[in-house]
Amino acid sequence: MLPAIVIENLPRLTRAIQQLARHPDDDAAYTLADELTGITAMVAEKFTNDRTAEGIQKALQLTVGGVSLGLDHALPADGGADGDLEALDLLIEEGAEHAFQIGFRLIKELSALPEDSLVGEYDTDPVYAARRLRDLFVDLCQTDPNQNWNGSERYEVMLKQRKEVQAIVRLANWLRRHHSEGPVSDTDLNAEGVIALAVIFAVEGGGRVMARTGQKEFERFVKSVRKNKPDFEEGWAALVAAVPVQHHPVLLDRIASYRETCTVLQHIRGRTAMKTLFAELENYAGSELDADYS
Repeated sequence: MLPAIVIENLPRLTRAIQQLARHPDDDAAYTLADELTGITAMVAEKFTNDRTAEGIQKALQLTVGGVSLGLDHALPADGGADGDLEALDLLIEEGAEHAFQIGFRLIKELSALPEDSLVGEYDTDPVYAARRLRDLFVDLCQTDPNQNWNGSERYEVMLKQRKEVQAIVRLANWLRRHHSEGPVSDTDLNAEGVIALAVIFAVEGGGRVMARTGQKEFERFVKSVRKNKPDFEEGWAALVAAVPVQHHPVLLDRIASYRETCTVLQHIRGRTAMKTLFAELENYAGSELDADYS
């Protein structure tokens, strides 16, 4: 069995500094070292502990990752030694703090995006937001200068995932604001549950927007579908027409999914007991469903 091939991928800052050995510039080296020391001291004060060796060491590792993330974002895709020399030029011309601020701003913007479609009041709490920023900064940027680092790649993956979640949350918020029975303004939000209700109730037709329901309204809905036998596709088309185009990708994706897999829609035209259907609806709507009979 052949040994696995390990490709070296040191942090961009490390590789840029290595270029100083090939292109000596004492003034640039001293300036860069001074700037990195200042950044490390600032990080230690704000994020680790500026009174212990462990805190300073961790701050240095965060500085390496933060600057490297900024360099990777500011420059074109890695071009080997030429790309590393370009990174060194940026550090000399713009300063290490400039690169660090780029990287930290990326982390801050990422931390402001929702992690999942369950959104609560604590998500906007300043204390929680600060802790989330710190945890994300440590998770992505803490790295040994002489070890392989994939923080930039992980950042891109997380950014893509969180933007997808953000699109789901934004659609759910729009549906809540335009709920046919009046806006829903609860602090907690189960975005997938809101979208599920809207897609399921849309099959009745008429273009109504349902973002919240109770047992009594659900029973009326089931009886109406069984009596009138509406065309589900027409109902979904009316819902899509009512929703702004920027939300269509998420909405169309959920419609396609529920068309094939939603047990409520699969059973609603048959003789499945109302109690069973409502229990199935709970699996999709979750906390967005008012289970009280009213």
